[in-house]
Formats: sequence, structure tokens, C-alpha cells
Amino acid sequence: MKNFLIPTTLKDDTISAVKSAVNQSKNTDSEIILVLVSEAPDTFSSSNFLREMRSSLTKSQEEVLETCRYIIDHTPNCKLKVHNQYGLSSPIFKRIIEVFSVKLVILTPSYKQETKKIHQYLVQLAGNQKCPILHLSTEINKDVFKKALYIENSDVNIHIKDVQQFLSENFSFEIVSQTASFEDNFENAEPFLSEAITKHNIDMLVETRKGEKIKFKKVKKENINEKLGLPVLSLYEELV
Repeated sequence: MKNFLIPTTLKDDTISAVKSAVNQSKNTDSEIILVLVSEAPDTFSSSNFLREMRSSLTKSQEEVLETCRYIIDHTPNCKLKVHNQYGLSSPIFKRIIEVFSVKLVILTPSYKQETKKIHQYLVQLAGNQKCPILHLSTEINKDVFKKALYIENSDVNIHIKDVQQFLSENFSFEIVSQTASFEDNFENAEPFLSEAITKHNIDMLVETRKGEKIKFKKVKKENINEKLGLPVLSLYEELV
């Protein structure tokens, strides 16, 4: 069973995330979990706590949720679950991953742009889990990915064959090109990257990551998928 976790505030790109999960399920029994996180109400009264927890959805959010349900209702072997999480910590998020047997976390552009600390916190917590993360793009998001560019981190001793083997066992695309990390030299590398992407019809980037200390920064660092406009599959190094 291949289960997917999609943190969401029910913006339109949640629909793209659900479609991507459906296609990555490879027609196996799967559950797609939409997670809506909120701060726990700061009150000692049980009645006030329950009252504040009852948050209604806006019309646009309801429409997004109904569209997601429609997609799942017309997809064999897939189920949809909405999980409301009040309060968040590293142990809680790790437990969510374990309880739902999550094999892939899908992060949408709108979710990563959320300004509330609890959403920013979840994104950073996800990066510290061993579970793969698919970062969707605002520009190009196909339902099915076929060809990937592997961005090799020079500080990591992982052979491309090991990465490809992991992809073959868990996903439906292959690495057709690779490049060294260009984080500090993107302007010079961009023409060569764009040429490789066009030449090989690349629709996905693959990178590896390490766990990082949680930090809240006023200025957010631009991610690789934002620079190149492609989805990125991020693999935890110890998992490969």
C-alpha cells in the first residue's frame, strides 16, 4: 500500500497534488491524506477549546475539497482522508507519518508560501523526515513524470545507480541526465541547465537532502524548483 501526505490549506494547487498522488500510486491500493494544521486554542476551558476548534471552510476551500473527492471517487484503489491536526511538534509529525504509513509527502507552492508559523514549521519538519518529498512547481506540473535530472551534491557519497534503483522501485520515472549542485552559481549554470532540460525533455529534478535545524527566516531562500520551474523530488540521504 502506497500512502501520500498532502499538507494543505485547500488552495487550487491541492487538486494538482491529488492528481500527482493518484498517478504515483501505480494503480496499487493507496490512501491520500490531506492534512490541515491549526494552532491549538490557548484556553483552559473544554467548551471554549471545542468551540474554537470548529473552523468552517470557505466556499472556495469546499470547492477544492469536493473536486479532490470527485477525483478519488473515480479512481479505483484510492481513498481520501482529511486529517485535522491541532498543534504540531516533531514527535507529533513523525507519528503522523508512521500511523498513516506515508511513502511520499507532496508539498504545493501555495503551502510553502503560507505565512503562518505552523505551516512554515510543518514544511521544515517534513524536510527532517526520511520520507521522500515531492515539491510541485507553479509553472510545470504534469500528472505523469518520465525523465529526471539528478542534481548531485558533492558533499554526499551517493552513486547515481543507487538513486536510480530507488526511483525504479518506488516511482515511475528515470534519470536521463545529471549535474553538480549549482546553489551558489546558478546564474552561470542556468544556460547549460536549460539546454539539458530542453534536450532531454526533462520534467522532474531529483536531489538529496540532510536533516536541518529548524529556523524561521524573514527572507525565504529560493528553492531549486522555483529557480527552474520544475517539480523536485527530494530524497533523504540515509534512505537511498
